[in-house]
Amino acid sequence: MMRCAVFGASGGIGSAFVRHLAARDDVAVVFAGSRGGAVPQGPRIRPFTFDAMDDESLAQAVAAIGTPLDLVIVATGRLTRADGSGPEKALRQLTAAALAEQFADNAIVPAMIARAVLPLMPRDRACTFAALSARVGSISDNRLGGWHAYRASKAALNMLVRTIAVEVARSHPQAVVVALHPGTVATALSAPFQRGVAAEKLFTPDASAAALLTVLDGLTPADSGGFYAWDGAAVAF
Repeated sequence: MMRCAVFGASGGIGSAFVRHLAARDDVAVVFAGSRGGAVPQGPRIRPFTFDAMDDESLAQAVAAIGTPLDLVIVATGRLTRADGSGPEKALRQLTAAALAEQFADNAIVPAMIARAVLPLMPRDRACTFAALSARVGSISDNRLGGWHAYRASKAALNMLVRTIAVEVARSHPQAVVVALHPGTVATALSAPFQRGVAAEKLFTPDASAAALLTVLDGLTPADSGGFYAWDGAAVAF
């Protein structure tokens, strides 16, 4: 019976992860973390609040969760800035403030969560840490340009996942640490950018979360450090 934690559980995909995990027969409890937003409710769900940019807040949240944690999913992230602007279409629109904000939301927050929760994960059996990334963070797959801050922040997240996986393999040989691409999901985050997306390629949060959990169930330690899409295909860094 797994003990799971979802950070970013008030978002569209995050809340879908919580619901799907709480409905599984092999899950004992799901810790649903948010910065203060509403999260799904249920007998197996334990809500908590956290601020990943505040060490004390994150430490208190992790202490309340306790050990062990068999599965951790980080579903935090932001495509546009807090004021609703972006992403940039041209380099002239890029600002230092935009870069700092996107890196904080999309790279620093997952890294701080990883630093806090990985010590809670078992060393003697399988466990998984996954962070939501985006295909546009692939350097080799960037053919259109634009979206500079978002692309760069997700590329940074992918590098962090890879380097964390290398380190974790030394102490947790059965662990899987991966980045995940959920596809284009019909959430508030992607709402301004769904025009032109074919209906069959615009997923509901439930469909995306279910697909990604299937992907995670099929990964092994040999896959750790990788970047995988909703359909199980490896995404090039």
